[in-house]
Amino acid sequence: MTHVITRLCLRDAGCVEVCPVECIVPGNPEDKYPWYYIDPDTCIDCGACIPECPYDAIFTEDEVPDAYEATGGEFASMPAGTAGYDQAYSGTNHHGVEVKLANTKVLEAGETLDLTPDTQANADFFSDGPGYWDGWEDHAK
Repeated sequence: MTHVITRLCLRDAGCVEVCPVECIVPGNPEDKYPWYYIDPDTCIDCGACIPECPYDAIFTEDEVPDAYEATGGEFASMPAGTAGYDQAYSGTNHHGVEVKLANTKVLEAGETLDLTPDTQANADFFSDGPGYWDGWEDHAK
């Protein structure tokens, strides 16, 4: 089993620093891969990343919710061109570094999202996408 980072990710990067096997990579380019991604073949299922995420975006693979209920005000991000994800997010990560995402939406209280497709998107990042791209370590800070 592995852990999965979902569309609730706003690129805080705290998860990267606590991962003992360095299997968490920021997506690049951000408009196509807006989240951080966990390599399912390297993850040792230690769970250190879960409490580090201020957005509660990380789940064990078998606990990714198919009916995540928003409390209201959370952001969700998706690749450019995804219908309904047309609001910009601007904030800072836990190091105070500015984070800007162009393709997000603000979730309404009670809005329900199926986050299970994010499991495949995470795996695809490593099998079909850039995976461990050159310079990822510098962008993860």
